[in-house]
Amino acid sequence: MIDIVGLSKSFGPRVLWQDLTFTVEAGRMLALTGPSGSGKSTLLNCLGLLDTPTTGTMRHRDQDITRLSPRKARAYRRDILGYLFQNYALIDNATVADNLSVVLKVARNRAKDHPTPACALRQVGLAGREKEVVHRLSGGEQQRVALARLIVKQPALVLADEPTGALDLDNTHMVIATLRTLADAGCAVVIATHDPTVRDLCDSVLQVGTSTRPTPVKEISAA
Repeated sequence: MIDIVGLSKSFGPRVLWQDLTFTVEAGRMLALTGPSGSGKSTLLNCLGLLDTPTTGTMRHRDQDITRLSPRKARAYRRDILGYLFQNYALIDNATVADNLSVVLKVARNRAKDHPTPACALRQVGLAGREKEVVHRLSGGEQQRVALARLIVKQPALVLADEPTGALDLDNTHMVIATLRTLADAGCAVVIATHDPTVRDLCDSVLQVGTSTRPTPVKEISAA
């Protein structure tokens, strides 16, 4: 999906991480772990072309995307990426249907058989809730709407920044199960997390700031 070679990020004399070399694989879930301030969100932002690494390259399907023009970067984010954030990133005063309609055009351009909003809401347990205004929903329900938006869009790469940080255990498992379903359909998923439950449900782990390559979760569990 994306090949990262020799990536580093510095702010003046402070080095967040350096010499990262790994592949974000389609059909796999990668957890980014590490203490606060280690640069997990910054790495996600670089993968999403919202920030630029200091050195190194990122290649998507053999195209160097490290320093795309603003126009091409917007197209990449529109056509390739899906985001899932702790604060849900929804339009609070709009309906659930309105929030899902934002990605409908992109979804229709990418595939004829994309899931409908009604189907996506059914998958996340919100069937028939299209007309409800987002700010009246609970935090867990808002995260379910954000997940339904991903299901409709069917992105090639999902970047999730602490997506379960404010959720209870049941909603946490629902979020990860949905991301796993997307991965099983061929999506690449990268999750920045402090939660060991989330980490252990991924396929591999990159300890940001201390590791330069991901480690399979089974090796961490065995240790």
